[in-house]
Amino acid sequence: MIRDKIIIVEDDPGISKYLQAALRSHGYDILLAPDGKTALEMIASHCPDLLLLDLGLPDMDGSEIIRSVRTWSRMPIIIISARSAEIDKAAALDMGADDYLTKPFGTVELLARIRTALRHTRTDGTSDGLAMTGECHVGDLCIDYNKHRVFLAGEDTHLTPNEYKIVALLGRHAGQVLTYKSMMKELWGPGVGGDNKLLRVHMANIRRKIEPNPVELIFRFILIVRVLGKIGGGFRISGNLRVFLFECFLCFLEKYLLVLLIDRLTFLAVCPAGKNPVNHFAAGFLWLHLIAVICG
Repeated sequence: MIRDKIIIVEDDPGISKYLQAALRSHGYDILLAPDGKTALEMIASHCPDLLLLDLGLPDMDGSEIIRSVRTWSRMPIIIISARSAEIDKAAALDMGADDYLTKPFGTVELLARIRTALRHTRTDGTSDGLAMTGECHVGDLCIDYNKHRVFLAGEDTHLTPNEYKIVALLGRHAGQVLTYKSMMKELWGPGVGGDNKLLRVHMANIRRKIEPNPVELIFRFILIVRVLGKIGGGFRISGNLRVFLFECFLCFLEKYLLVLLIDRLTFLAVCPAGKNPVNHFAAGFLWLHLIAVICG
């Protein structure tokens, strides 16, 4: 069974053990970090769904962890701290924390805040239906964020935890292209290398489970995107295929016309009959622009 993973960063063994027992009994996978250094290592390696963070840690202030995580992830961060001053709460929230609970707090309230924070991560604000129902529908495909399962025509596709995380990420950004690099960073943390082989292996397994014909170039649900280097390679869960193909055509047209213009200006810049400093400058500028477009 796939469960939401929570890392509890708390130096008090009594509190951390209590929270671990309470949250496990409600279906969460729990990892404990007694200090900041351990927490940063665990967050980067496990990429949890949510972080419970105490600010008063033995080796660093919890605010340093907030700053570090926010450089690469939008995972929900709930502060659990004895600091009750309004200025402390405001500072933590301004740094990137999503919620703040002052000790002591009740388990019922904590669980409600965790459910709310996780619900907000289902969508980037473009899908009210996903935020309200916890489900993303693409044709016969249904991603159920509450049950952590993916259904095809009502049948469970039996995805592994990593496969589910990938499909869930694509579903949260349905209709958008996610590059290999952004997906790997979101799924496996900032320390992941540049080799996308692991992601491509997972995607091949996913397509075998949910695609009617996994060997086709353009799939019914998940599209592999390689648009003349504009994206650099990535994946997209298909919303409107016609709109997507039109976007690809516009991208191709943009680059084709740009290459033609550069070719003409370069010829004028080097041709003895047409040498002009303006042509040199324009050709150089357009070459730099083309490189920038291709690289990202």
